[in-house]
Amino acid sequence: MNTIILAGIGAIFGACGRYAITNYGKKNWPSFFPFATLLINLSGAFLLGLVFALHVSPFLYALIGTGVLGGYTTFSTLNVELLGKLKDHQTKNFFLYLLASYLGGLLLVFAGYYLGKIF
Repeated sequence: MNTIILAGIGAIFGACGRYAITNYGKKNWPSFFPFATLLINLSGAFLLGLVFALHVSPFLYALIGTGVLGGYTTFSTLNVELLGKLKDHQTKNFFLYLLASYLGGLLLVFAGYYLGKIF
């Protein structure tokens, strides 16, 4: 039960971080491309790879990995934004965002993992 509570507490902080970055992005970054969601998901992938490599305790993983980073990253928003690009006939931005998100996410989770193995 303590692990569930830790994950929930972490998710609060992760969701608040995601909300802050998303709102900042809406006000300050060009609207033709979902830069905020991309930044959130790529940085989250990197950090999760790092946490995974550090072999933290199950409680710390619940707090940071599942909680904070689970609340911070957003797979559903990514897919809704991809659908929106298709709906608006922005094929180039659709494929750019798709590749940057999925390929970039994989590359950064590996980068975080290998960086974590150094420590």
